[in-house]
Amino acid sequence: MTNINKHLEAGQAMIVATIFFLVISLALILGLTGPVLRQRAIASDLISSRQSYFLAEAGLEDVLYRLKTGQPVSSTEVLNIGGGIATTITTDTSDGKQIVATADINEAVRKVRTNITIGSGASFHFGVQAGAGGVIMENTSSILGNVYSNGRVIGSGPLNNIVRGSIVSAGANGLIEKLHATSSAYAHTIKESEIDGDAYYQTIFNTTVLGISYPGSPDQSVSVLPISDEQIEEWEQVALDGGTISSPCPYKITGTATIGPVKINCDLEITGNNYTVTLNGNVWVKGNIIIRNSPTIRAASAFGNKGVVAIADNPSNPITSGVILIENSAVFQGSGSPGSYVLMISGNRSAQQGWGSLAAMDVKNSVSGNLLVYAGHGEIRLHNSVNLKEVSAYRIRLKNTAQIVYDTGITNLLFDSGPSGGYEILNWREIE
Repeated sequence: MTNINKHLEAGQAMIVATIFFLVISLALILGLTGPVLRQRAIASDLISSRQSYFLAEAGLEDVLYRLKTGQPVSSTEVLNIGGGIATTITTDTSDGKQIVATADINEAVRKVRTNITIGSGASFHFGVQAGAGGVIMENTSSILGNVYSNGRVIGSGPLNNIVRGSIVSAGANGLIEKLHATSSAYAHTIKESEIDGDAYYQTIFNTTVLGISYPGSPDQSVSVLPISDEQIEEWEQVALDGGTISSPCPYKITGTATIGPVKINCDLEITGNNYTVTLNGNVWVKGNIIIRNSPTIRAASAFGNKGVVAIADNPSNPITSGVILIENSAVFQGSGSPGSYVLMISGNRSAQQGWGSLAAMDVKNSVSGNLLVYAGHGEIRLHNSVNLKEVSAYRIRLKNTAQIVYDTGITNLLFDSGPSGGYEILNWREIE
């Protein structure tokens, strides 16, 4: 009996010890699990918070990109990425705009705010950008840079023309034909071409693609040209504020001179050899501009890294007037500082309105230098060893050995006056 009691006591002691061990072990496990779970929750909250912050910045950048490229922006924009939502509110300020983006992922709310001011300039993102009139490359013309066109982009074939960059022909009628692109190509239809990079298309014929082909790709969206009519009008007003020249007509410059800001109420002719015309401000010519032989046209040194504008625009006769002719070794220079250019603008609308074959701007015979050319409603023709930095127009036609060499420094081009194609960021910070 005594032995039985001893065994019972020993068994009870073992059970009690086991229970104590389990209780202590459970307490230790719970003690360890609590901090682990809390750390996991903290880590999860941190990830959600970071994701929310980056989403808020994405919303802010989306609105800034639209403003910079002239696309429409509502006062409230909603961006949905990966199930997260960023709401961006844009309000006007005395000197620009304030943009606040709020993002919420798993109740982790982050806000980012930027204030921007309207600068003075334009933004060119491509060596060549064309409207619905498209880009036509003839003979052995070439482009060093990217091409973005709302119309077709075609070469003379067979593969005589090369674009050392990407080509985009936007919209449902987008067409790339008889071209060699050293990078990617985007168009509804690609024909008889050679693409060194990837190809995005709905239809393709007789084309070699060295990269990856993406049949069934959506058409690219059409893009606005980089300079609006309103901006050109502002530059014209700045020229007018500087004074008016009404005689003699045509107004001829045949030797060293400094002009601008000024409005000239008739044709302007700059002809002759080996002299310099300095543009001291915007020049608005209510007629045609003719530059022949080998004068040098430059921006005044006081402009620093800014550029200067010369405009041929006759609002009372936009079909046969407002034409620019530049030929025979004319040279264009900035102020001497990096980022300074001369921008020539034609207001001629013949090509867009279908009134004939008149070119808004004709640039030929070894014209070179820091020159940008723009004709938002007309055709620009380039031929015979022309070497330019950037071309934008309703329609662009390259002939002979014309070449466009895009300079990345003109992505944010500043001018002395007028509204901007790009905004300047004053500050960028997170707020409560």
